Amino acid sequence: MTRRERVIRSLNFQPTDRPPMDLGAMRSTGVSAFAYPRLRAALGLPERRPRVYDLGQMLALVDLDVLDALDCDVVTIEGDGVTNAFDQPLLWKPYDFGGRLAALVTDPGRFRADPDGTLRAGNSRMPPASYVFDDDHGGQPMILDAELPRPDLAAVRRNLERSAMTDERVARIRDLCRRVRESTDRAVMLWGPLTMGLCIHGHGGLAVFPVICLQEPDLVHELHAMMCDAAVARARALLPEIRDYVDIVGIDSDDWGTQTSLMASPKTFRDLFLPYRRRHNDEIHRIAPNVKTFLHSCGALHDLLDLLVQSGIDVLNPVQWPAGGHSAAEWKAKVRGRVSLWGGGVNAQATLALGSVAEIEAEVGRTVPVLADGGGFIFCNIHNILAEIAPEKVIAMYRAAAALRSNVQPRP
Repeated sequence: MTRRERVIRSLNFQPTDRPPMDLGAMRSTGVSAFAYPRLRAALGLPERRPRVYDLGQMLALVDLDVLDALDCDVVTIEGDGVTNAFDQPLLWKPYDFGGRLAALVTDPGRFRADPDGTLRAGNSRMPPASYVFDDDHGGQPMILDAELPRPDLAAVRRNLERSAMTDERVARIRDLCRRVRESTDRAVMLWGPLTMGLCIHGHGGLAVFPVICLQEPDLVHELHAMMCDAAVARARALLPEIRDYVDIVGIDSDDWGTQTSLMASPKTFRDLFLPYRRRHNDEIHRIAPNVKTFLHSCGALHDLLDLLVQSGIDVLNPVQWPAGGHSAAEWKAKVRGRVSLWGGGVNAQATLALGSVAEIEAEVGRTVPVLADGGGFIFCNIHNILAEIAPEKVIAMYRAAAALRSNVQPRP
């Protein structure tokens, strides 16, 4: 089977020859640009400047030779114009991040340097000892002894109007998606144009918006209805033009979990999020029945999994099963045959970061057969591969997964 067939069969809960694998199909399955040159060297590949496409997390766009070397099955289309399916030399320009990293970026002019070596991009900064750009408190307010900021519906409406799909934008995305499809036998992930923007830690931050949901549910309904209407309109404009060229579309990054529990109650999700998630997913599936919808949501989500299934998503990422004290088997049992799990192959915060190569291989050997049983699984780390992770660990993780066969075997 082709790489694309392997991915699609697994997402349809059908047998595959081995678990499909991903590195860098979206911004939570990737690799730090600081770790990326070491990974290329360890794989015996020639030096190549990393293309940094996510400045906040400093993620590298993964080159095809790395995908080949690690036997990965998915390519990405990011936003309206970035892909790793082929080179885009006119898009990328050299930048060395203060002498720390010889890389490529789309706009070197956005950076400025402080005397102490801190780099700034907009309101974000990366001190000399850091590997990411960040804002104070992640850009979210932490002073809660005053009136909580309410969502400005008029401003939201204006932003949604500016993000509407124009004919020119549809044509540009369509042409890129078609070119990507014609260039590869890998599955194609599109991230960005079809996201809705619903987020439990948006509109004031994780310390604010869950409280707003409790205090002013009518306001939140109005906000979410407005956002859903705009997302459905974008889907109706774009999906008929690209549905033959993409396989998976991102619908949101909406992190509902902390390390130990949910950020808000299942009731809040059921009342204020579920109706709009369901409508969005249903419309995408109506227009493009063969395209899978992908939701990113971090943290201890075990108690929310049934409601996420009801929302109509096809794929959930990053499968952070250690959060909240659950196991990979418990997550799989909750969603088996209903939602595919994309990630969860190894404990990123413990085993990958602190364990030996042998311990990583052993955990992959325990976890992947459980998650891949019955299909509905794409292998990758629970989240991004951070700058400090040794390349030998990354290679061991992927090669251990590639050596496994799904418990559901292809029929003769």
